[in-house]
Amino acid sequence: MSGIDEKQNPADDGRRLFTPAGKTKRRPEAIADLLKDYIRTEGLLPGARLPQERELIDRFKAAKGTVREAMKALETQGLIFTRSGPGGGAFVAQPSAQHAMELLSTYFFFDEPSLSDIYAIRKALEPEVAALLAGRITDEQLALLESTIRIYDHPPGGAEEQYRQRVAELDFHSQLAQLCPNPLLGFLSGLMHNLLRELPLARSIYADPAPSSREEGLSFQYRLMASLKDGRVEDARRIAGEHMAFAEAYMLARAQTVGKAKRGNLQ
Repeated sequence: MSGIDEKQNPADDGRRLFTPAGKTKRRPEAIADLLKDYIRTEGLLPGARLPQERELIDRFKAAKGTVREAMKALETQGLIFTRSGPGGGAFVAQPSAQHAMELLSTYFFFDEPSLSDIYAIRKALEPEVAALLAGRITDEQLALLESTIRIYDHPPGGAEEQYRQRVAELDFHSQLAQLCPNPLLGFLSGLMHNLLRELPLARSIYADPAPSSREEGLSFQYRLMASLKDGRVEDARRIAGEHMAFAEAYMLARAQTVGKAKRGNLQ
């Protein structure tokens, strides 16, 4: 197996076997780390085949179950995929942003962030996303944003359509995040959107039949798109900031109403 020192034993690699807190890593985790290094040093691209299981077992002097656990961990992370049958094996995968966001969202499963927590980040990041996109957005990208707006630019025909419209409003911002030339900034913004989609309180607000802020949101979004098209950086930053402040105020106000309604139903 080229690219890895054959004399190196993962059990002797302290850098890999210890976390920053000094906790010893399990053997499958150490092997997974070495496999990541192999992918990097060999310059393997998505679709490239990894060594066969027998070679990995011999290389790491590990039990079959240990190697399979390491491979499963990498598959869960979205870094590899497996294929059975003729020509099958393990292959390098291209991790998707959505998959990474779903994994990170699981971290908050038992300790959900509040709406205020999420909007504190949105207010800080999304104006900068808008500022970076000003003057760089293409006609095709603007058309994509406009097609999303058409999902909610009219009153909903019922509760189901209203929910779809509210989610589509969030999709508009996710599309801006995906277009952001700073991939880390875009990813962090998208993560906030993903947390909102999964937050039970936010979903309750989206499903609430009370009148929404659709018209006000549309006004902000149309003004934002105009500033992006014209390359007005400071206007884009300001409009996005105002939009996030408005959205936060609306969501927090609806949260109180929805919370009271739920408590009343329980009595």
